[in-house]
Amino acid sequence: MARVPFQVEYMFKSSPSIIYLFVTQTTAIVRWFCDKVDNIGDRYTFSWEGSDEVADIVMDIEDELVKFAWVDREGEFLQFRIYKTDITNETILEVSDYCDDDEVDEQKDLWEVYIKKLKAASGG
Repeated sequence: MARVPFQVEYMFKSSPSIIYLFVTQTTAIVRWFCDKVDNIGDRYTFSWEGSDEVADIVMDIEDELVKFAWVDREGEFLQFRIYKTDITNETILEVSDYCDDDEVDEQKDLWEVYIKKLKAASGG
């Protein structure tokens, strides 16, 4: 099965600094994304129901961009880009991820669940 990239964008009332904290700090990540996360340096181990995924931070621009490259999936990454809109001054979180080509809709639905939790945890 072919793996394909996809992107989704979400609007937040929270500042880019708060969103950045929630995508980089282990104590904040577990509040919305996974059951457990450990990190040593730039290596993060994310756990969901006992299953682990390991990624390295390969790009980190404070309050703007975080890119995790998956260790066991060459060329695949999870990226969070954070920016403010010029017109409404709202914060946008752009998520770039990968999935099987027949699961894009399901993955987007899963991200909706994650983002709902993130909004609740981050104040909006």
